[in-house]
Amino acid sequence: MNINKFSMGATAAIITSMGLIAGLTQGASAKISIITGLLIIAVADNISDSFSIHIYKESEGASSHEVNSFAFANFLARLFLVATFILIVLFLPPFTALIVSSIWGLILLALLSFLITKTRKGRLTMVIRHLIIALLVIAGSKLLGYLILHQLSPIIESCGL
Repeated sequence: MNINKFSMGATAAIITSMGLIAGLTQGASAKISIITGLLIIAVADNISDSFSIHIYKESEGASSHEVNSFAFANFLARLFLVATFILIVLFLPPFTALIVSSIWGLILLALLSFLITKTRKGRLTMVIRHLIIALLVIAGSKLLGYLILHQLSPIIESCGL
């Protein structure tokens, strides 16, 4: 298995999905907002990332087969992984979805990091660093969502915007 072909897409899907869910779990229409955001990630952001990888690999002088296989693997990895987060949000209440999706994302990220560590004969401390980064994204997104909803939103509404 060539982990290089899907590691970027998988990581982006996991981190972005966890961050979006954490940031949007507050508010009256959290579930529909989260699902809409995840669908946008699954399609528009995914196409953007896959196209970026395509262009990057072309700029490296990679073969047409390699360019296409990296872009396609990225697209499929992101699509599949974001779909798993959509299912979690679809079937669970927002706060429960936040907990379950965070655990799911951390497990996925730990497995991906472990595979990379094993493939590269690296240190397991890399797995821990990756999980710490993911936890910071979750916490930062949750804080940002709170600040926007409770601090910025009243100011915007008072301005008539």
